[in-house]
Amino acid sequence: MTDILYSFWYLVPVTLVQSLMYATVAFGIMIPFRILNLPDLTCEGSLPLGGCLAAAFLTAGFNPYGATVLAVLAGALAGAITAWLHLRFRIHSLLAGILVFTMLWSVNLRVLGKPNAPLPGGANMFDALSPEILASNWLQVGLLGALAAAGTLVLIWLFRTEIGLSMRCVGVNERLAPALAIRSAVYIVGGFALANAIVAFGGALLVQQQGYADVTMGFGVLINGLAALIVGEAIVGRHTVIRQMCAPLVGAIVYYQLVSLGLATGLHPSDLKFLTGLFVIVTLALPRLLRRGQGSALGL
Repeated sequence: MTDILYSFWYLVPVTLVQSLMYATVAFGIMIPFRILNLPDLTCEGSLPLGGCLAAAFLTAGFNPYGATVLAVLAGALAGAITAWLHLRFRIHSLLAGILVFTMLWSVNLRVLGKPNAPLPGGANMFDALSPEILASNWLQVGLLGALAAAGTLVLIWLFRTEIGLSMRCVGVNERLAPALAIRSAVYIVGGFALANAIVAFGGALLVQQQGYADVTMGFGVLINGLAALIVGEAIVGRHTVIRQMCAPLVGAIVYYQLVSLGLATGLHPSDLKFLTGLFVIVTLALPRLLRRGQGSALGL
């Protein structure tokens, strides 16, 4: 038992860094799914898109901040394309997302020029701030935690403005929106763009933190992000704007600590995807099963 606790404590700062970066995926899933009521899978392509573009620009000698901004804009474009396909051709948002992230694999490979590539030494935002940051997991936790908290506060503010209220209205009742002079198409495209811009930012941060880019870095992040979102909503709820915006961040932190605990107990890493998928299935099915059980008990 002592060895398990020691291993878990050793992994805590590493998984905190991971959770703070991958929380962007949970946010990217939450905005279309919970705010617009349109599930989206584009994040599995926009995460590596942001990472590969940032790596390509940094290798070409771009400023780390400029490279990150361009990566974020590319992620926003990917999300906007998904929304446009959904609106223009009436393709279901899930299928549109699948089509876009499938095509993005080729785009990422073309951008990077090869399946994976290292970054030039010192070509990242962390070293631009201080060379000591990448040498300490706790300094990374502090920096990424501040970025995550600031981003969450910005989203809370945004969804309390007229723009945010209009986007939420579209998600609740798209047919009612035109009667309130709300152009639903604009807010759907904007919501998808915002979600995937956040995910691409996470991809750019991840590449700069680990020092290399890989076109397959987005594989499986969708299920992890969904699990993190579900965990967060179970902990903090989603009945207010503050709770809904905090859920992805809280969920990502808790979920990756649970993963860390599983690894500390000797769980094989190859089993994590299966168990994560099983966890999501059980969590999504449980409310329905409980309602059915209550109905049976009442003789319905």
